[in-house]
Amino acid sequence: MEYNFKAIEKKWQEYWEKNKTFKTYDDYSKPKYYVLDMFPYPSGSGLHVGHPEGYTATDIISRYKRMKGFNVLHPMGWDAFGLPAEQYAIQTGTHPSITTEKNCNTFRRQIKSLGLSYDWDREINTTDPNYYKWTQWIFIRLYNTWFDKNLQKGRPISELPIPEEIKLKGKKAITDYVNSQRLAYYDFAHVWWCRQCKIVCANEEILNDGSHEKCGSKEVERRSLKQWMLRIPLYAERLLKGLEKLDWPEGIKEMQINWIGRSSGAEIDFQIEGLNEKLCVFTTRPDTLFGATYMVIAPEHPLLKVITTPEHAKNVSEYVRKSALKSDLDRTDLAKDKTGVFTGRYAINPVNDKKIPIWVADYVL
Repeated sequence: MEYNFKAIEKKWQEYWEKNKTFKTYDDYSKPKYYVLDMFPYPSGSGLHVGHPEGYTATDIISRYKRMKGFNVLHPMGWDAFGLPAEQYAIQTGTHPSITTEKNCNTFRRQIKSLGLSYDWDREINTTDPNYYKWTQWIFIRLYNTWFDKNLQKGRPISELPIPEEIKLKGKKAITDYVNSQRLAYYDFAHVWWCRQCKIVCANEEILNDGSHEKCGSKEVERRSLKQWMLRIPLYAERLLKGLEKLDWPEGIKEMQINWIGRSSGAEIDFQIEGLNEKLCVFTTRPDTLFGATYMVIAPEHPLLKVITTPEHAKNVSEYVRKSALKSDLDRTDLAKDKTGVFTGRYAINPVNDKKIPIWVADYVL
């Protein structure tokens, strides 16, 4: 007997929706189990094959746990904020709320047709003020928190100890010090900028040929723009220790360890000859400093313009311009020959007082 997909699937999907088969109730007699998918961005093109690939796996887990007696919470929602919606609104004159709602309706219809066991009463949309007020609340909490290295946790900014030497410098120095300790802070960062779209691009959106994936334009460059940043590296030790307690495949844990990227070493100051400036260098092998023959800094280094001598300024400027057109992947490709130019300055090696030339090279990020 042939399985009639359209008739049978439709029958049971309508039954599940009418009877709220997968609704999660507050049942404290059962152990809880939370299965959270990554909410999709509701683009105008609808679902692609990558969506159900992941959703099928989590749906299997959800159904299995329900059958094992767990009270399973398995919600779905839409990560609906995004620059594509904004760009589409600019190009067409259509308000983004209209296109976003239309796209969300399409995604919902498509996901429901797959028969996945979501609790649709808990559907969320990141553009809903009742939702994003909580992301704003979280951000404010981060902004008003500092990281206590001794306790290895965040504490209210009101509890931040102010060093006496900072207090003696006055109110502005205190404010600057407090801001320098906040978990959320506003600072310059080097980002990809698409001159055609007039937006910041993620690294993943810049293709190997230097073009912007979304619009195809090669008018993409590196710019130093102010961004909101989070002091996530302060939590590296806690994240690493937390991995030890997880029952995850070793390969996944290894990926996380590499992503966290903790290194143990020393910071060493190199005096720059002829300037009242120092270059701080981090190394995991300070014992090798005696053999240092040159120093390399990134094209984005804040001291580059100060370090570069007038006779080398043209070469350095041209090199920086070309580097700004390369992706991080291209710059760090081990299969390619390394390039760089001399800045005209020398640093003093603090272990033997010998001069070493300072170069700028794009393989340094």
